[in-house]
Amino acid sequence: MSNIDIRHAHSLQPEQARKAVQDVADKLSERFGMTYDWSGNTLNFNRSGVDGHIEVEPGELHVTAKLGFLLSTMKGPIEAEIRRVLDERFA
Repeated sequence: MSNIDIRHAHSLQPEQARKAVQDVADKLSERFGMTYDWSGNTLNFNRSGVDGHIEVEPGELHVTAKLGFLLSTMKGPIEAEIRRVLDERFA
């Protein structure tokens, strides 16, 4: 198993940050069959081979994920794509 742990600064108001995370989760759900739910300010997500969460904190997002065996071989590209989306949505 491989772990992803990313902290990304943002300057959005809490509700704006939460809405942006919700938009990303909706796209992941459509594209990859990812399921998710909110627990307070934390979005928990999973699908076969991935289990993680995104914490929406004031001024920062914290993304963590555990990748199963097959996806762990693609940790680099997956992490790069997460960073790209965060840069795009939370510049």
